[in-house]
Amino acid sequence: MECKKERNLEFCNCTYQGCEKKGVCCDCVQYHIKLGQIPACFFPDDVEETFDRSIAKFIESQR
Repeated sequence: MECKKERNLEFCNCTYQGCEKKGVCCDCVQYHIKLGQIPACFFPDDVEETFDRSIAKFIESQR
């Protein structure tokens, strides 16, 4: 399967500078799942900027 990195970068809201997984969604999701986290793209922009990728922060952001 072809990676659509350039297309993914159009909507990726991750502000973590230097992330080698940016735009490579399958790698990003796998990385965050291993850490018990949720990727940036699931969060509103203002919450994403806190770099808190916890499940608790995700739930809080959905209220």
